[in-house]
Amino acid sequence: MLTADDPLPLAPKRVLVAGVSGSGKTTLARRVADVWGLRAVEIDGLFHGPNWTPRPEFLDDVRAFAAQERWVTEWQYTSKGTDQILTPRADLAVWLDYPYRVVRSRLIRRTLARGLLRRELWNGNRERGPWNLLNRDPEENILAWQTKTLAHWAERMPDYTERFPHLTIVRLRDPRETERWLRTQADASGVSIAPPKRRSRDR
Repeated sequence: MLTADDPLPLAPKRVLVAGVSGSGKTTLARRVADVWGLRAVEIDGLFHGPNWTPRPEFLDDVRAFAAQERWVTEWQYTSKGTDQILTPRADLAVWLDYPYRVVRSRLIRRTLARGLLRRELWNGNRERGPWNLLNRDPEENILAWQTKTLAHWAERMPDYTERFPHLTIVRLRDPRETERWLRTQADASGVSIAPPKRRSRDR
């Protein structure tokens, strides 16, 4: 497993971005796409149909883009079967392993912004903002979900390194480290990148 200061063994063609909800996976995926000229696929947009119902075509759509040569997406929906499709094809995984205070504050800001501004997300869906923070159902309360899944990647990464030895994994421990790593990759690729922008759609 590499750190922010370790050189990559190759210029990646297919990238997964891992992290708990609120860590900023989607934003980083977009910026990685700019650095290496990859297609950015927002996997939430493939999963959620109207009224937040799962799309029956989800895994077929995942297979279709995974078969392409160049892409980046969030490492999510592993329990739905994406692990068997995406992980064997990916050559790089970027793990945003941020402190609790960082991901918690980001998630609260994102949820409030989405709800108060009523931004459309995927297929006409909109979050309910503050109500998502107050809902007593742990499956519906986004903060409860984040708490439940905080240790997900730390628990599973050792297994992933054994199951997928071809996969290079970079572990980034705070946003400043991520910014330094991204700028290093951009410089190596001869690409100019803009400073990070705060987005309410970070995941």
